[in-house]
Amino acid sequence: MRLPLALRQTTAIALSFSLALAGCGGGDSGSGTTFEPTPTPAAASRFFADPAQESLSVSEVQQIVAQAVGEARALNYPAIIAVVDRVGNVLAVFRMNGAATRMFTSRRTATGEISPREVDAQGLEVEATMGAISKAVTAAYLSSSGNAFSTRTASMIVQEHFPPAPNTPGLESGPLFGVQFSSLPCSDLAARFSTGNAGAAAFIGPKRAPLGLAADPGGLPLYKNGVVVGGIGVMADGDYGFDPNVTDVDGDPEEFMALAGIQGFAPAADIRADRITVDGSTLRFADARIEGLHPLQTSFAAISGSIGTLIPVRGYYDGTGVVAGTPYGTEKSGIRRATSAEFSLADAYVLSNGSGANRYPVKAATDGGTTSQPLTAAEVRAVLEEAFTIMTRARAQIRRPLDSRAQVSISVVDTFGEVLGLVRGPDAPIFGIDVSLQKARTAAFFSNSVAAQQLNDDTDAEIPAFVQRARDFFGDQTALTGKIAFGDRSGGNISRPFYPDGEVGRPHGPLSRPITDFSPFATGLQIALVKANLLQHAVFVEGRLNARDVVQTCTAVPDGPTGKKRLANGIQIFPGSVPIYRGNQLVGAIGISGDGIDQDDMISFLGTHNGGLKVGGIGNAPKAIRADTLTPAGVRLRYVNCPFAPFLDTPEQNACEGK
Repeated sequence: MRLPLALRQTTAIALSFSLALAGCGGGDSGSGTTFEPTPTPAAASRFFADPAQESLSVSEVQQIVAQAVGEARALNYPAIIAVVDRVGNVLAVFRMNGAATRMFTSRRTATGEISPREVDAQGLEVEATMGAISKAVTAAYLSSSGNAFSTRTASMIVQEHFPPAPNTPGLESGPLFGVQFSSLPCSDLAARFSTGNAGAAAFIGPKRAPLGLAADPGGLPLYKNGVVVGGIGVMADGDYGFDPNVTDVDGDPEEFMALAGIQGFAPAADIRADRITVDGSTLRFADARIEGLHPLQTSFAAISGSIGTLIPVRGYYDGTGVVAGTPYGTEKSGIRRATSAEFSLADAYVLSNGSGANRYPVKAATDGGTTSQPLTAAEVRAVLEEAFTIMTRARAQIRRPLDSRAQVSISVVDTFGEVLGLVRGPDAPIFGIDVSLQKARTAAFFSNSVAAQQLNDDTDAEIPAFVQRARDFFGDQTALTGKIAFGDRSGGNISRPFYPDGEVGRPHGPLSRPITDFSPFATGLQIALVKANLLQHAVFVEGRLNARDVVQTCTAVPDGPTGKKRLANGIQIFPGSVPIYRGNQLVGAIGISGDGIDQDDMISFLGTHNGGLKVGGIGNAPKAIRADTLTPAGVRLRYVNCPFAPFLDTPEQNACEGK
């Protein structure tokens, strides 16, 4: 079901007078008391303040749903509305009478054509509730007290050119190209819904997203007193897609419904995406504007049972009633401040199991059978702490106000992909937790001597073709056997639909789909590795044939020596990781996510370098084997790219040079 073209055009015209290419937002409705984006830390030894432990009450969730439903009724466009808290717990899923129960992931390709066939995750038919939940999770996970991002923001930063528009061919891909395939339903990091909301672990996060992160407008973050407390996602038109053109204004009914939902819970204007620039382009928040909304309807009692009803979603929500959100930073949320025994860093946050235990405590490597001198716990701790220290000094890219400190998540793994430690800033965006682990595992995997063998032995018959294309591309039939150290910037270079990135007319990278098949749902190896996992999960959510849920590990590459896959939450293809070496031997990797990609690169690179200096014996890959020694197609691969003059406490300009 789609909104009639005339209504969509009328809505867009009513709004267009106040919108420009890069500036568009959802209004400045209040979210409580005065917003303070960077409160003073409680102690002089700290760089950050802990986010206030705010959360949504049952009545507030009901109000949010009622407001969105009221706008949907006014538009005569039945919808499914999902609300989640900051760590991804589903608090409500409401389906209006007559709302479409199925949806398709878009068949639109990067060239604007409608593909006649399914490619990767393009053109899949799934439960519409999956789209609504993924949108809500995306808005919550991408946002923080310093930045408010939406699914329209996500759309802008994951496409093949940035910013995406008919007049931007030749520009590089979006800075978070590939992030849509994170927080996957098969991720071993993502927590899962406990039936009946019972038990100590019921509300721990971060939770998974049914389709990964969404790029379809209609997902907006929710705030209370300047603190992100969740997100709302709306699915109505059956088309789960993306916005390929930021030069126009969309009268998207799903976005109007979501905008109505966040009234009273909207982010402050100063931190919205349309106040944040990346590479000279201002990001998008929402094309919908408050002045285009109908009068708000706030009574949940007036809609429940008559206009629609709460519905269960298998694996996510039992449908028995609206649930209150969990305050982020509490043990119950699964993310809390670290104890002094866990980290000496006063600002460190860790993942917890809901009962007090750190899910990823610092430990020694598990790959002693194949690595002559594995990482020790002391070495892991040194790298994590030094990376964290670089984070506290770094000027943030995406946070407001200007000159805020970066906040990210940091993961270290061994050559088996085993997590050896994970730490994060107090207010780092949630999406970066899973992504930092994806990045670390990706760098360790592609720098490993077994990379080609593992891909060739994947049970999906298509995967080995990517290995052969990579070997042909490099002119080396022994490529991907550990001779070269790959960071995620390197792997990302060869995962773009043009090589070099953005230059139209060039061939695609060997790990990408060609531009005629490429879309945010069809990236190449990244999604090919997990497509079967997504399909199985979709069948499970539908409840067909008593289908079992996907196991809590992604990909079909063979298990490692520990019985666990090296890519247990998928791969990532945008920058922010480097492998860790002891001399010429790979011993692990570090992954960073949560701020600008150059900041992520720098924190991983300098964290490894400084950690090695602190303990001795380990460090970055020798220069002679780094990926930037390769020049396929006459163009040098990149290894890392550090920002110029990146620190708040020193005028140093080229922080990574010579390391």
